[in-house]
Order: sequence, then structure tokens, then C-alpha cells
Amino acid sequence: MVDSKRSLDLARSHLLSRERALTSSRDTARSHLSSRGTDMGKKVKKDEKPPPDDVAYFHSYKVRLELLRRNACMAVSVMTAHPEVRKKLRKNEEAIPAMITLLAPEEDTVVHEFCALGLSQMAIEFSSKAVIFENNGIEPLVKCLSSSDPDVQKNAIETLAQLLLDYQTRAAIKDADGLSPMLELLKSEFSIIQKLALLALDRASQDADNRGALRELEAMSKLVDFVAHPEWNDLHVMAVMVLANLLEDHESLELVKETGTLKRLVALITDQPPPEEEAKGGGGKGGKAEKGGSRAAKKSAKDGGKTSRGKKSSEEKEESVPGEAIIPTLPDVKMCAAKAIARSARSAENRKILHEQEAEKMLIHLLAHESTEVQTAAAQALGIMSENLLTKDSIREWEGVQPLVKLLNSDNGDVKEAASLALANLTANNSTNCHDISNFGGIDALIHTLADAREEAVANAACCLTNMATEEALRSDAQNKHIVVKLIEPLKSKNTNVQSKCSLAVAAFVCDVDSRSDFRNNGGIEYLITLLHSGNDEVRRNSSWAIAVCAVDEQTASEVCKLGGMSVLQEIQVSGTRRNPFADVALQNLLNSNLSAKYSLTGALSSTNIILDGFYDAGQLRPGSQFLSLEDYCKQELHDKRPVLLVNAKPESAPKESQSQADAEMAKDSSKTSVSGKSSRTGRETKAKSKAQKEKEEKQREEEIQAQLQREAENQSTTDNKPFEMPCDSNLCQYLEEITEKIQPLQTTREQVIALAQYVSDHMGGPIEKGELANFSYELPISQIRYEMKSNVVPIGKIKTGIHIHRALLFKVLADRIAVGCTLNRGDYNLACNEVMLPDSDDTPGAPKFPPKTFVVDLVHCPGKLLRADSPEAAQYQQL
Repeated sequence: MVDSKRSLDLARSHLLSRERALTSSRDTARSHLSSRGTDMGKKVKKDEKPPPDDVAYFHSYKVRLELLRRNACMAVSVMTAHPEVRKKLRKNEEAIPAMITLLAPEEDTVVHEFCALGLSQMAIEFSSKAVIFENNGIEPLVKCLSSSDPDVQKNAIETLAQLLLDYQTRAAIKDADGLSPMLELLKSEFSIIQKLALLALDRASQDADNRGALRELEAMSKLVDFVAHPEWNDLHVMAVMVLANLLEDHESLELVKETGTLKRLVALITDQPPPEEEAKGGGGKGGKAEKGGSRAAKKSAKDGGKTSRGKKSSEEKEESVPGEAIIPTLPDVKMCAAKAIARSARSAENRKILHEQEAEKMLIHLLAHESTEVQTAAAQALGIMSENLLTKDSIREWEGVQPLVKLLNSDNGDVKEAASLALANLTANNSTNCHDISNFGGIDALIHTLADAREEAVANAACCLTNMATEEALRSDAQNKHIVVKLIEPLKSKNTNVQSKCSLAVAAFVCDVDSRSDFRNNGGIEYLITLLHSGNDEVRRNSSWAIAVCAVDEQTASEVCKLGGMSVLQEIQVSGTRRNPFADVALQNLLNSNLSAKYSLTGALSSTNIILDGFYDAGQLRPGSQFLSLEDYCKQELHDKRPVLLVNAKPESAPKESQSQADAEMAKDSSKTSVSGKSSRTGRETKAKSKAQKEKEEKQREEEIQAQLQREAENQSTTDNKPFEMPCDSNLCQYLEEITEKIQPLQTTREQVIALAQYVSDHMGGPIEKGELANFSYELPISQIRYEMKSNVVPIGKIKTGIHIHRALLFKVLADRIAVGCTLNRGDYNLACNEVMLPDSDDTPGAPKFPPKTFVVDLVHCPGKLLRADSPEAAQYQQL
């Protein structure tokens, strides 16, 4: 409100002064006319020429109109600072076109000044920008940039800077030849004009065509010269921002490479003297030869340049190009220069040129700056440039790895994030850099960064550690520092990038038994399974790969199944949008490490799936049902469903000894009790006891009973806390001893298969005639075993009457122990069969040899008979 009142008061004073001027001019005109009327009655000589009173009047009237127009422009332009006035003027369609018309060259300088001022205020709103552009206001504004009046220049460049926020003006400024006057304004004596010119150039250079035009005008050299003037240091940041826009184009980098402008800029930013070839202006044959040479050639060129530099005359030094002297620059300028390099390095071609110009040296130098913003910008630029393979080696050779490792210990989060990004890119496919980082203590710093609050720093650190895990020595070093445990906490993050990178790091480090055990015991499996539910494809993919690596361990695979990981992987496998190859590999590895689950889910075990102790057949699982552990099945109450068949040939020795010791102690206590009771009875028979003695004996008996109950309770608690032990199968142990002694020594695999089939049939109830399978009683004996054991889990060796499902499992178990390869395939209705690969039995010399054929082993009807897998007999054997 104060500004609006001031504007209105100023406008009112201008109008009052103009009114007084008009009144005085009107009075003068009236007196002139009255004097003419009195003189008309007088006689005059005919030869006298009348005075040019009409011309004077017209001239004075024109002057008054110009004065009025000028003052009106001043009043309107001043009032445009108020939003309400701008709103009224926008509604008047003739206001902005009138201002643009008054920018014509024949108008007064004051009119130009205030019309440009009004347009700069009106251009704040986008709608006014469009009106100015539609009424061709760009060209007259550009012409005003060449005015001799600095106020006109200031208002015109300010208006153009506002208009350049619109993409249409950016495209039109080149056609209006407005870029060259803007560059000329950089030489102005007034800092405000220079600032507005840099602002306009910054916005104009966001257009690719304008960048091309600025290259032709040698804008980059002029901007570097501008940065070389220390008296303009408050504007250096804006100049570097314009350079950053120009350096995005590959053609611009080629140009600064040829002219040496980039190295001059690097020298200015690092406060160091420029290379010798820059002092020569980058021209000449010698300069070209030095550019094309190797690093050694550049070094020798520098040494040679020192000699020639000493021979230069004082006149040549005075004529040197501005910017080659050592000029300190502000931290903000250094930061913007590093960001300019980072922006330019986003292109692979630009990274190559920047590497040739040794831009890495400048960035490494800036890492030691005291400003954290400069350190952050330099580390980010190094991280982007490190995507170039040659740059990775250059940074190591120029000792840039150690400063980056030190920055990981910075208290500033931005610095730590940028340094970790640079190290992650430096270690990608570069083992030498990995070892360098380790030598400087980088592994400890990276592991410490995993607990940082900055999520991106955590992701970068995990990525760097994953790259270093490709080296076995570094991986072992990190594992000894408990990196596997440190990776568990980041897996809980909500950031998908952290989840993805840390899952990949887990997959890289859980490649041995001890690491998998640490990861499993500290609860890491649960968080990996949780990540399988993620909606991010990369997170699901990397967590699936981590589970695939963990699943090669049987205990870890069992833990994954227990936590529901198998069911999640199955859901992913059947999904049309979430399925990925890593989930398929994880599920396959999980099943191969947990054959019990594989047989229940797929109903098939290959010849390479060796059944070991602890395998159990829980039957075919229905879709969506959960696979339970053996301990869960043992804890279930007896039911009338199919029993769980267990394979366990481990002898039960230690538990029996402990049990026998406990029984001996209980027997000893009971014997003491019985002896004391007998003695007491004998005493009662021999003599009568007093009442006090009887009470004493009863009290003693009660104490003994309580002590015995307490011991039983302690034994029960010890049994409950004891780890789960599988039921032992002594019969299976005996089977293994017998087949090892009798069947394994046989000459051929065919003989072993036939003999083993007959052995299994003999211990499972003998042959069963075809059609008599329904009359074969096997369920009642198995139910008796379940009742005796009070468990739904039945060891396979205890079954004496079995059909296809039992005999096929026993055959597979025994065959695996004597190295006879065979499969186990489940069918419907308790059917199962074994397949073996056997060579041709014709041993006649000279007979043709054919590949091994697949045979189904008959274990039920004609034990030992081998049925061709593609024969009708084999198909009939696998059906009821």
C-alpha cells in the first residue's frame, strides 16, 4: 500500500506540473491570437513578408505533445510497480502495444527508458509475456540494448530476461540478433547491467539453437575472460552457470578443446597457473602436437615450456590473454564449475573430451577445499566422470582415491553421499581401484556408512562393497568384519534403492557356510522374504537372487521354507507381471537344497538329488498349502491321514546313554525308598512304635515323595528344552550294512539294480500279483506302528508291508547310498516308480554301442524286472 501511494503521489505531481505547463502555453497562445486580431485593422506594406507564426505555433504544440507523452510514459511506468495497476493495464488491449510503439528509434531516450521499465514490470505475468511477444516487442527491446543510455539498457535487458522465461522468446531471440548485444553488455560499467545480461544469457542458453549461435560468437572465451576479472567476482557464479549450459553440447567441448578455453577455466578454478600450451594461445603446430600426445608427451611439453617461458619478453607478458594469471576464485564459483563439469559429463562423448583435457585433476584438487559444498560438487562430478573406463585409472594415478575415502568420514551428509557415489563408480569392473580403497581403510569406512542416516549414502556404500566382493581377498576381509550382519539393518529401509543395493550385497557376501550361518542366525532371511513382496521389480529381482545364493545351504533352505519363502516364490513364478528369472533360480535352488519340499511340491527327484538323513515324504501338497517342517509334523496329534515317511539312518547313541543314566538314578532313588519302607515295616513287626515315631515316619515319606516329584519335573523340563531329535531307524541302518556288503560289490549296474529291487521287495512284503494290490493289507501294520510310536511320522525302515510309494522311496534311499543313479517319481493314488539309465547289455565284441536307455524298475509285481520307459508295460505299472 505504501508503494502504491508513493506511485500515485508521484504520478499526481507529474500531472499537476504538466497542467501548469499547458495553462501557461494556452495563455501564451491566446495573447498571440489577440495581438494578431488588433493588428489586422492596421495597414501594412505589401512587400513585407508575414512572420511564420503558424510554424512556431505548430512547433511549440509538437514540443508540448512530446512532453506530455513523455510524462505520461513516466507516470504509467512508475505505476506498473503496483499489481492492481498491471491488472487494469492487462484489461486494456492497447496499453502494451502502445508501450512497444514508443520504443521506436525516433522517440526520446526518456520515453525508451520508461517504456522499457513498464514492460519489465508487465512481463512479470505470463499473459503479458505472450502479449509482448505477439506484438513483436522482442526486436525493439533488442535495439534498446545498444542505446547509449545505461538506464535504457538496464530496463531493456531486464525485460528480455523476464521474457526469456518463455520458450517462444528463447527461440525468437536468436532471429532478432539479441545474443550479441547481450554479450556486449558484459563489458558495461554497471554491475546491475552485467548481472541482468548474465541472467538473460543463462535463460537463453537453455535452447540448443541459441547455444550454437553463442558458440559462433565465441561466448565461452568471453565468459572465461569475464571470470578472469577479480573485480567482478560477485558475478562469476552466474558466468559459470552460463558456461555450464554451453558445455552440455559436444560441439562446445570440441571448441574449448581446440582453443584451450577449458584448461584456462580449470586453471582459474584451481587457483593454479595454466599449462604452457595455453600460454601460447593453443595455436601453432607445436600446440597441436602437444594436444595429440600422451601424458608423457604432455609432461615433457610442460618441462620444455618452462624454458621458453623464461625467454619471453615483458611486452609479450603484457599482451597475454586475460585469465592466464593466477586469480583466486570464490567457493561458490568453484562449486558451480564442478557442477558444470558434472552436467557436461553426462554424455559419453563429453566424458572422453573432459578426460583428454584432464578435468579430473581440477576435481581432485577441489576435494581438499575447506567448503563442504565444493567437496560435494567435486565428488559428484568425479562420480559421473568415473563412468569412463580411462577416467577410473586416471583418478587412481592422480591420487584421487584417498581423498574420497577420507570424505566418507565427513560429518556432512551430502559430502558422504557424493563420495560414496564416486567410490561406487570407481570400483565398477576395476579390481585395482578396489584394492586401493582397501589399502586406504575404505572397507571399514564403507561398512560404517551402512548405518548412516542418509539412505542414498547407504545404497552407494552397499554398491561399492558389492563391487569389491568380486575380489576374494577383499570379500574375506569384509566378512571378517561382520559385513553380513551389518547388511541386515539396511534391509529394513523403506527406500527401494537401499533395499535393492543391499539385497545385491547380501548375495555377494553370503557365498560360504559361515556367512550364511551368521546371516540366518541374526534374522536376515526374514527381511529378504519380506522384500519378495515389494512392488519394485529391481528389489524383487535382487532379493530373489540373494535367496538363491542362500538356498544352496540345507539349513538356510529349511529356514526359508519355514518362514514362507517358498510359497512367495511360487506366487511370483505363476504371476504374469511379477515373474523374473531370478525367482525361478531361487525356487529351484531352494528345492534342490530341501528335497523333502521338492518331492512334496513337484513329485519328482532326479538322479542327482541324493536323499540324505532327515528326508521325509509328507505327500503331495495342494496348491496354496504350507510346507511344514519335520518338527511340526512330529508335534501333531495322531490323525487318520496319510503318515509322513522319514529317512534317518543315524544311530542313536548319546541319547540312550543319558536316558540310561537317568533311569539308573531313578531306580536308585526308588530302591532307597523301598529299603526305607521295608525297614520301617520290619520295625513295626518287631516292636510297637510310639505316636511320635509314626508322625516322624509319615513326615519323612512326604518329603521323599516331594523330592521325587521335583526330580521328575526337572527331567520333564530338560526334555522340553532339549533340541528336536528325529526318530531313529535301526532297521534302515541294518539295510545299509547289508546292501553295502552284498549288492555294492556286484560287477555291473544292471546287476545291482536287479538285486536291489529284489531286496526291497523282500523287506516290503514280497511280490504282489497283478490285480491283488487292493487285497494287499498294508495300512493296518502302518497304523500299528504309528500307534506304538504315538506319532504321525513313521521311519521307512519300520514298514514291513509296503506298496509302490513305500518301495520306491526305499529303493531310492538305498540306491543313493551305493552310488546307483535313479529317479523317484510320484504318481496318483499312492503310486510311485523309479527310473534308471542303463547301457546296452550286449557285450559281444564289435557289437554296435547305443546310448543308455531309461528303464522303470518293477518293485511290486515282478521285482527286478526292467521295463522300457516308453513301453506299455511301464505305463501299466505306473497305473492302477
